[in-house]
Amino acid sequence: MSDFDLRIISLGAGVQSSTLYWLAHEGEVSPKPDYAIFADTQQEPYWVYENLDYMEKHGSIPIHRVSNGDLGADVEAGVNSTGGSFSSVPFWVVGSDGRETLGRRQCTREYKIDVVKMEIRTLLGLTKGQRAAGVYNVEEWVGISVDEASRAKPSRYPWVTTRWPLLFDRPMRRAECKAWLTRHGYPIPRKSACVFCPYRGAAEYAAWRRDEPGLFEEACRVDDLIRSSGTKKAQYILRTLKPLREMPEDPPDDPQIDLFENECEGMCGV
Repeated sequence: MSDFDLRIISLGAGVQSSTLYWLAHEGEVSPKPDYAIFADTQQEPYWVYENLDYMEKHGSIPIHRVSNGDLGADVEAGVNSTGGSFSSVPFWVVGSDGRETLGRRQCTREYKIDVVKMEIRTLLGLTKGQRAAGVYNVEEWVGISVDEASRAKPSRYPWVTTRWPLLFDRPMRRAECKAWLTRHGYPIPRKSACVFCPYRGAAEYAAWRRDEPGLFEEACRVDDLIRSSGTKKAQYILRTLKPLREMPEDPPDDPQIDLFENECEGMCGV
């Protein structure tokens, strides 16, 4: 436990990673990380940023907000973070078998994982091209709870060791995270994921239409855009391959309900 040069929390600012942050702040999981790093796609709902403001004001672990650019602007421009001519977001398309399928997904890596690792390199004082492997050893805490254990994957970076305190140190389910936050007087965060994330379900967007009309309209704007931006395939936010604006008032059983559990990088929705 003492051979790490740096410990960080990969902070998504949703329920699980916020719980992990406050557990470390309270000393219930130790040793206390040096920093928490929030990779900002610049397309999170307003409540994510409000939660970050609260954590920065009341928490004892410094939070670094870093970004690889505006994912929404890149979607609108039809490029990814490197300027390549495809969207990094896995919107729904018609597959070769005629059924719905997710498109190519690189947004988590380009706008989350790689951003966190670059900030770690900066904190270590590494310059471009300097090797970290064999020189530094970093522990990265990720807020995956017991009910999403399938998302836990080891780091692809040999100099970074991933730790999942909500699986092994203090095993907790999402509901238990909420209960712990309530007992300790902390706010319950809402889900962290981009406004137009195709892993959100129809029921969630239906609730937005009722309670968050501004966010719903922004999601609809992007949904309209991805079918008028000259892409080879018609893309949709919803798995039903129907425009978001045409979603029924009371959508049927949601086929996207468990998709965040399939987002195996463990960086979104936590």
